[in-house]
Amino acid sequence: MDAMENMSQGLWRPSPGSVYPLLDTMTKEGSIKKREDSKYELTEQGKEEMDWPPGMRSNRPRTIEEVLNEMNSFVSYFEDLAKSDPAKLLPHKERIKEIQSRLTKITTT
Repeated sequence: MDAMENMSQGLWRPSPGSVYPLLDTMTKEGSIKKREDSKYELTEQGKEEMDWPPGMRSNRPRTIEEVLNEMNSFVSYFEDLAKSDPAKLLPHKERIKEIQSRLTKITTT
């Protein structure tokens, strides 16, 4: 569960009650299959669905406007985190600055 929280950058802290129904649904949809060792893997269909970005299956942004809305949501998350638990952002401060710099370059050219 910790690994999944890290992969979602803290946006989702899963519980067994949320993960297993999701795995069941994804298996029924054909996105994943359960292996003999009880682990799951993506099917070809699942790989196609995961083109943009991992974990954003059905509601992935399709336009620049939708991407900007998604980015705005992430920034709001960071702002809330900075107010409620700023220590969580400290290990990521340099990476956030790098992303900020890249965005600044895009908007100033």
